[in-house]
Amino acid sequence: MEGHTDMDVLDRAERYLHRHGRLIDRLRFEALFRGGSRERVLDVLRCYQNSDGGFGNALEPDLRGSASQPEPVEMAFWILDELDAFDSPMVAAACDHLVSITTPDGGVPFVLPSVRDTLRAPWWQTDDDPPGHLIPTAPIAGLLHKHGVTHPWLAAATEFCWSRLATLKEHDPYQARAAVTFLSHVPDRERARAEFARLSETLLGAVTFDPDTPGHVHFPLDFAPEPARLPLFTQDVLDTHLDALLAAQSADGGWGGNWEMWTPVVAHEWGGHVTVERLKTLRAYGRLPG
Repeated sequence: MEGHTDMDVLDRAERYLHRHGRLIDRLRFEALFRGGSRERVLDVLRCYQNSDGGFGNALEPDLRGSASQPEPVEMAFWILDELDAFDSPMVAAACDHLVSITTPDGGVPFVLPSVRDTLRAPWWQTDDDPPGHLIPTAPIAGLLHKHGVTHPWLAAATEFCWSRLATLKEHDPYQARAAVTFLSHVPDRERARAEFARLSETLLGAVTFDPDTPGHVHFPLDFAPEPARLPLFTQDVLDTHLDALLAAQSADGGWGGNWEMWTPVVAHEWGGHVTVERLKTLRAYGRLPG
């Protein structure tokens, strides 16, 4: 995007969000970039939380059902993280819900069998009795540690993550990203650094370094959307991908997902969410106003 200015990027993104974005993503943009109310974001986020403490209602756009699923808890926690709002009662309620769906080994399943009764993307499949999974257990635990939250769910979940990392061998980008979040924030920093060093080839083997690679791939900034606590990437790699990210802003001002948009509404909903995420990354690396 030749000759852009910081305000061009924000103004164009704002217009995109007004055309396509959900209310929650429009309000996130206002709170993060226009001095808007963070409490209004929380008001809307509460509408995605169910009476059981879990989250559903298409907060994760590919899960269209109203019932609680594990992954929307992670999405809600990332929003609370950006607002520094882990003192919200939504957090304790969500953790209480996690206790009710946690497997005996301390992990939360990737998805619950109740998903079968709802409209969802075709990749949301599960066994009758799904095991605990690093996704979303690891990022949820990592974010709780980051914000100093104490809850009975967290200790066993943390041990589950350590045990799963001990056997991790796949170059799976989603598991790798989950592991990076956990290792970035778990309090035992010496153990985290040692485990990252041991796993670095496995974790970074899931990264696509050529910014022009098409399709559903995961780039360095997907693993490090803000400056990392772990030695993930060199500055020249980050700069290359930050340049590419700025250039990838679409003609109508947004960014979208590079995975299958299986029904038209999710292209709009993901577009708004991803656009706010991309702006956050650009600002975190000094490419937008603070």
